[in-house]
Amino acid sequence: MDDTAHRTTTPDQTASNHPGPYDAAAEARWVPEPDKRPGRTAFQRDRARVLHSAALRRLAGTTQVVAPMRSDFPRTRLTHSLECAQVGRELGAALGCDPDLVEAGCLAHDIGHPPFGHTGEEALDQAAEACGGFEGNAQSLRILTRLEPKRFAPFDEEPARLAPWPGRSVGLNLSRAALDAATKYPWARGGHPTDPGSTKYGVYADDLPVFRWLRAGSPAGRKCFEATVMDWSDDVAYSTHDVEDGLQAGHIDPAALRSRAERAELFKVAERYAPDAEPEEFSEALDRLHAQPWWPVGYDGSARARAGLKDLTSQLIGRFCLAAEQATRARYGPGPLTRYAAELVVPHEVRLECAVLKAVAVRYVMQRDEQAQLRTRQRIVIAELAEVLVRRAPEGLDVVFAALYEEAEDDCAALRAVIDQIATLTDASALALHSRLVGPAART
Repeated sequence: MDDTAHRTTTPDQTASNHPGPYDAAAEARWVPEPDKRPGRTAFQRDRARVLHSAALRRLAGTTQVVAPMRSDFPRTRLTHSLECAQVGRELGAALGCDPDLVEAGCLAHDIGHPPFGHTGEEALDQAAEACGGFEGNAQSLRILTRLEPKRFAPFDEEPARLAPWPGRSVGLNLSRAALDAATKYPWARGGHPTDPGSTKYGVYADDLPVFRWLRAGSPAGRKCFEATVMDWSDDVAYSTHDVEDGLQAGHIDPAALRSRAERAELFKVAERYAPDAEPEEFSEALDRLHAQPWWPVGYDGSARARAGLKDLTSQLIGRFCLAAEQATRARYGPGPLTRYAAELVVPHEVRLECAVLKAVAVRYVMQRDEQAQLRTRQRIVIAELAEVLVRRAPEGLDVVFAALYEEAEDDCAALRAVIDQIATLTDASALALHSRLVGPAART
């Protein structure tokens, strides 16, 4: 690929810097805009916009597994997103994707996660019930296309195309392909193609106009290839790094993973990630990992033990990514695999190994008693914040969200503005705002 390829664009025309599989439609932006500097590809611009966004920086103060203020070397949503991006960039490039495009999708995939991670997500979903609920992935699309101020739509644009946002923010105004690459669940609530009861979805009802635009010409309910690379990179990054952190913190004892009783409990957790697998398959997956020369037998905090942990992470990432790369190439052959020309193939055995690692992190790190108690307090903080802000709004809202509240056409839109405000907080700022508006929060 020649990254210097360039031809002049006008606001009404999007040119392709990619002579290969990415066409003008993939590089199009919801609001057309000219290139500011020749020589940059559309996807380099996308990556830069996400990387420099305030929404991405906010993730430095947002829980991944352990709250940032409760660890000397925390993994936050930001560090996870950076690690996911590194894995995705290399795996995507090996399969012929544009690496900047995949990296942009990986950096953006968690940008909508609220304070306190999945605990905050569940609490906000309850608080937002009257306006359609809350989902971190749908919030990501909302931030990228509306809430993160970078570009505004002209007032004279065709209302039918840009409704309901003529003259309003269109967020980072990323390319169609970049938004698609960041979309893990390409359907609205209740629209899962095989599981209508699923709580996972990628767009709220009032964001459907931009969603329909970005999905134009795409198969219904199917992720683009870059999004499948992002999704697997996400799984690989958090399953391996969460286990690394658990071992270093002393929460995971490798010897316990050989106990029959412990395995039985562990595999019950693993079922949520691979519901069709049999317990024997999980046992075989864990045995395959135990058989590797780099699998830890213990951890004592020494420099050699720390180096062994980093090697464990590297080996696991390499194992999972190489298996996906080889299986995908075996099915689709050589050449660039992009957009809807292929689907990432991950061998069943490798998915089970990843599922077991996720279960290890959940059982020994996230399900500890102190974590359960902490999550209860965090739910209370979010619920009480939502109650007081709804009652007092627009007082208490930041300028941006107060304006959205005032512009709301109905109670649903007004509530969504309050939920947007809470969702943009970090763990620390949520606690501080709760202390100011409600009273001293329970110690966390």
